[in-house]
Amino acid sequence: MSQESWRPSHPSALLIPKARAGRAQHAVYLLLALGAAVLYLRGEPLVPTARSLTFHFTALQIGVLLKGTCFLAEEIFHLQSRHRGSFLRALNACFPLRWHGLMLLVCGSAYVALLNGDGQLLGLHLGLASLCQLLILALGLHKPSAVEVSEMSEKSKQNVAHGLAWSYYIGYLKIVLPRVKKSMEEFSRANPNVLACSETWKLHILVPLSCDIYDDLEKADSNIQYLTDLTETTLTRAGTKKRVYKHSLYAIRDKDNKLWHCAVEYATPLQSLYAMSQDECAAFSREERLEQAKLFYRTLEEILKGSKECAGTYRLIAYEESGEAETHFLSREILWHLWQQHHEEYAVCEGNHPHAPSTTLNSTELNLQISTSDLPQPLRSDCF
Repeated sequence: MSQESWRPSHPSALLIPKARAGRAQHAVYLLLALGAAVLYLRGEPLVPTARSLTFHFTALQIGVLLKGTCFLAEEIFHLQSRHRGSFLRALNACFPLRWHGLMLLVCGSAYVALLNGDGQLLGLHLGLASLCQLLILALGLHKPSAVEVSEMSEKSKQNVAHGLAWSYYIGYLKIVLPRVKKSMEEFSRANPNVLACSETWKLHILVPLSCDIYDDLEKADSNIQYLTDLTETTLTRAGTKKRVYKHSLYAIRDKDNKLWHCAVEYATPLQSLYAMSQDECAAFSREERLEQAKLFYRTLEEILKGSKECAGTYRLIAYEESGEAETHFLSREILWHLWQQHHEEYAVCEGNHPHAPSTTLNSTELNLQISTSDLPQPLRSDCF
């Protein structure tokens, strides 16, 4: 069976956005340097240029002051519920005085010094600046762009996806993943011909970016057939006695009718994202759902990479279904990941294998499964 028939058309490396790298701030510094260079080359008079510059700074700080005043007009009605009854807390929440107050004082003083004592002109300029800032607030032009909101949410870890990913890890994966290999090892001893390749002794977690989840994998793809359940884990958890955790083992049929076996399940928090997009109260659009699904995958990946106890016990499978109706799309996605895990073992044992197909992922993205045993290991050939 060729690799091309299994390879996903959209690898997760291309589907999932990486964290923003601060290039916007670098662009600010670059434009600032260019602007200063243009002013210098134009030979503008120093005093008028400094007066204009300080006035613009002063106008911006007045805008911050006016915006805080407007917010304070609302917050004083929520002192008990939001600010513990403290007016000072509300004041600090509305006015970022740490830098803006200092800038307003410095720029205002500099502007007054550069006006040569013309107080009437100063009052006119301050009044016009205030009117302009109030007009901007009234028209809603001060609101941050979608990119700014997204970046602020990601940095503050306040997205829906962050909460879902951490809840999924703390409440489920951190409990079950350390026990996965032991369960599969027990099953393999009883059924040596089913789980022949230990590199696939992982929990394969499906992350459909559409958040469309099937309760029955066999209905999602007829090439996926339920085989059995692995050994259950029973724990007392959050007041529930003998809570049961278990995973299902499936047989995945390829186009040559060969069966590949693995434990696979959906990332259940995606059901919450899908339900939110269907509920009018959540006001969650399809585009927002897609963005949160991608952020969920990235956050979960970062969490699991930092978890030593979960290392080598999972495989995240992110995919985006194509617009065309493909009856065996899901099984091909899973098969490609299974094949890649087999190939990783051969890549370690044989180096550049003449028949090893190339993949679209970088070599640094492959997590090579090297045996931790000190004993010599046989060159496995039963994985294919």
